[in-house]
Amino acid sequence: MEINPYIEKAKKGDQVAFTYLLDHYWNEVYGFMLKRTENETDAEDITIETFSKAFDKIASYNPEFQFNTWIITIAKNVHIDLLRKKKSSLFVEITDEEDQQAYNIADSSPSAEDELITEQNLSQLLQYIKELKPHYQEVIQLRYFQEMSYQEIAEQLDEPLSNVKIKLLRAKKLLAEIIQTKR
Repeated sequence: MEINPYIEKAKKGDQVAFTYLLDHYWNEVYGFMLKRTENETDAEDITIETFSKAFDKIASYNPEFQFNTWIITIAKNVHIDLLRKKKSSLFVEITDEEDQQAYNIADSSPSAEDELITEQNLSQLLQYIKELKPHYQEVIQLRYFQEMSYQEIAEQLDEPLSNVKIKLLRAKKLLAEIIQTKR
């Protein structure tokens, strides 16, 4: 599968291309991190952070290198940063300028997942949501039940805006998969 057209579209801010790249590389990055961390939650957090950083920095991607090599390198760096933070006993709040200027990778038009989710009856939908991991339940709950903006969710969770967008994108995908499986 030729991946370059998706990368080029993603460089121009195309939401569908971002989603394709996320889907295409998620398992590879997550699997790699799971082997390194031996912890599902850490592996998932690192993978979310990796895609967040990759999408913020996609303009700097050099097509002479394999895309998966580039994204795995980002994942390794995110993991190293996480280990440094855990070792450091100083809690210094750092506001990353790039987090403030995160690409708006959230398309305002409803996706196929959005439509699938909204056509479920409420009690059934709540059952499906309970099958998600807690941090995915939380972003779905804040976005769809408390109707918070991405920015409000980022502030509530004290996470970068780009992380919230990636987490919500992933949560909607997983929820849509659960709904389709149960149909």
